Amino acid sequence: MASQREVIDFSALEAELQTAVESDRKYQRENDTKLRAVSQGVPYNQFRDLVLTSHLKPLDPKDKQGGPWKQPWNPVAPGNH
Repeated sequence: MASQREVIDFSALEAELQTAVESDRKYQRENDTKLRAVSQGVPYNQFRDLVLTSHLKPLDPKDKQGGPWKQPWNPVAPGNH
């Protein structure tokens, strides 16, 4: 018979692992951005903006204006149905 100390909560363990993995990805992404910004010699305001927006991805050519409209900004507004 297993005691309470021997029971492993795998869902909590998996959630903790996912949080740690995402935290590591964020650290690596921001650190890479910092190193790139320092090597470019950007001013502090631009450095800060680059780090804060490091999670954003560039648009594909198909995502630019003139392509098919996929998601309206305000789906409740008239004319966006």
